[in-house]
Amino acid sequence: MAIPKPVSTVSTQRYHALSIGLHWLMLFLVIAVYASIELRELFPKGTDARKAMKMWHFMLGLSVLAFAVLRLIVRLRNPTPAIIPAPPAWQEMLAKVMHIALYALMLGMPLAGWLILSAEAQPIPFFGLELPALIGPDKALAKSIEEVHETVGLVGYYLIGLHALAGLYHHYMVKDNTLKRMLP
Repeated sequence: MAIPKPVSTVSTQRYHALSIGLHWLMLFLVIAVYASIELRELFPKGTDARKAMKMWHFMLGLSVLAFAVLRLIVRLRNPTPAIIPAPPAWQEMLAKVMHIALYALMLGMPLAGWLILSAEAQPIPFFGLELPALIGPDKALAKSIEEVHETVGLVGYYLIGLHALAGLYHHYMVKDNTLKRMLP
């Protein structure tokens, strides 16, 4: 698969249009992933509705993985617009750490879910397809990965919330272009 080359018409004031679109698509997908697993609790165990919510959680999570890979490729192939006025070095470093953590979340959580299903010898549904298992059956390993998956999922709420607050802080308090660079 050929990696798309940077587009020469990209503004230095804003992210590439594909980056912007993927950013907001990822937001909606991540909300749907979290909502589907949280809302499953509304349905009794063993019901079709609860099973459907879990299936949507799996499929949307794998969609996050696919789009996160694409988003990372687009991000690496296109320039990052400068923040104007430039923030202090410690804020730039913190922003880089936050973005690495968010990418780790978007890549690692779906992979962990895939590993859990694999280790539980469960089907891995993906919109009418069944993906292959990544590892063989191992209930103890599945339980361990699931515990990490749930803990990191909780941490994800905070990472996403801090990311959103930072964007709003920069927009309304600092009044720089941090948020404007990513707006459609």
